[in-house]
Amino acid sequence: MLLVTGASGHLGSLIHAGLVDRGLSPAAGTRTPDRFGRLGRAMDFDDPAGLDLSGVRTLVLVSAGYGEDDLVIARHDRVITAAEQHGVEHVVYTSLTAAGDHLAFALAHRWTERRLRDSRLSWTILRNGLYAELFGQLAAPGAGAIRAPFGTGALAAVARQDLADVAVQVAAQPHAHRNRTYELAGPVALTATDLADALGVPYQPVSLAEQRAALAGADLLPFQPAMLMSIFSATAAGFLGATGSDLADLLPRPPRAALPIAMAAAS
Repeated sequence: MLLVTGASGHLGSLIHAGLVDRGLSPAAGTRTPDRFGRLGRAMDFDDPAGLDLSGVRTLVLVSAGYGEDDLVIARHDRVITAAEQHGVEHVVYTSLTAAGDHLAFALAHRWTERRLRDSRLSWTILRNGLYAELFGQLAAPGAGAIRAPFGTGALAAVARQDLADVAVQVAAQPHAHRNRTYELAGPVALTATDLADALGVPYQPVSLAEQRAALAGADLLPFQPAMLMSIFSATAAGFLGATGSDLADLLPRPPRAALPIAMAAAS
């Protein structure tokens, strides 16, 4: 049996739907299992007693979402421990691109990769680039202009659907990807100027200090401003623009163009 965690989330739902389209009848691990009918399986990463992975051979572990590092690490540890106890054979983990080591949310991903490598499970690590959708949201125009601290830096953004399609390819044939780590950045690096030109608005770079002050007035959880600021600063410093990746080799078709997706998200 295949099981996808986080099947109610943005990425997890796309992965689950892709596996269903391939006729693989994957179980959907989620806090809202009724949404998936007979495929739904109640799963709460914060409840070790509720992590039932019996009968699961391949587990697609979608990262446990936003949270402080200790919370995310504890969640991932519980799932991997449950996988070991219930005889899961292979774990496909949606991680973060190596270029993202400067991001504030990288640590939990790297910890989880190490935990998998040290386990008795076979695994595949999908080091996902940042979403084109996220880039569009962070660079969305306000008052007729894009005002964001991206400087002249570029981001090798990737369509969320492309990342889901890669996960489907791997989960459908896990033996072919045993103990492999794949880098999945986008094939084209976008700048805020590219997005501004496509939207027909000016790009007016702001400082990191100005952006941090703006976030201080937003309705965010305590850990979120640091995560967002790290995306701005790492992009501006040129750490997230590398486009060489395994994406095109793993997709059954050419990667989607990131700019139109970012434009849609910014509108």
